[in-house]
Amino acid sequence: MRTGAVSRRVGVIVAPANPSAEPELTRLLGSRADMHVTRFPVRPGLPLAERLESFNEDLPVMMHAFDGLPLSAMVMACSEPRYLLGPDEDRDQCAELSAAAGVPFASATLATREAMEHVGVGDIVLVSPYQPWLTELAERFWKTAGLNVTQVVQVRAKDGYSSYAVTPAELITQVELAELPADAVLLFTGTGMATLPVLGPLSTGNDRLLLTANLCTAWWALSRAIGQHVTLGRVPYRRPMAAQGRRPA
Repeated sequence: MRTGAVSRRVGVIVAPANPSAEPELTRLLGSRADMHVTRFPVRPGLPLAERLESFNEDLPVMMHAFDGLPLSAMVMACSEPRYLLGPDEDRDQCAELSAAAGVPFASATLATREAMEHVGVGDIVLVSPYQPWLTELAERFWKTAGLNVTQVVQVRAKDGYSSYAVTPAELITQVELAELPADAVLLFTGTGMATLPVLGPLSTGNDRLLLTANLCTAWWALSRAIGQHVTLGRVPYRRPMAAQGRRPA
């Protein structure tokens, strides 16, 4: 409990069946900010592409789901729908929603983009659990955003492509089989994929920088809630994100 401290609250919007965003964001935010969550409406029977489109369409309404709860920052902890947009459209819409809500707002993709800009990343290896067509959209998104995607690691769960179903063991095995450079920057896309357990094993004995959708989302939200950038730690559950002193733009 932060006795005597100003209350920092982060509003989080997630997909209905996302199993990993809340547990991972809770660990990453720690005691430095309280998290309040709402979920997109369930759209039974819709094909994936249409369901993702519905999340983008519902987003302006979801901004009101907290009904006046004072928030320090708000995030859409969901990457997949934003890959249906271009990075400029993603950024512009987030700016519009921030202005309308009076609270800093970012999608997971915008938060990730700003985190990579913050640490000066130019080349990335994209690690994706999505279906191939969506992985292609994700690759195009990051290339359009100015990044050089040097390699794509397509991760598959036992029963098919699913960010929710792939296990940490499956993720570790498939990344190791890709034989990536020891100094690569790995971007794990998908807030629904459990990534915190893999950061230690995949960063041991090398100089890789591992970035995940949840890590970047937590970094962005906490930086806005505190009012200054925090350090983007290599292994966040071992080394907390500490304040750096420079206020976020």
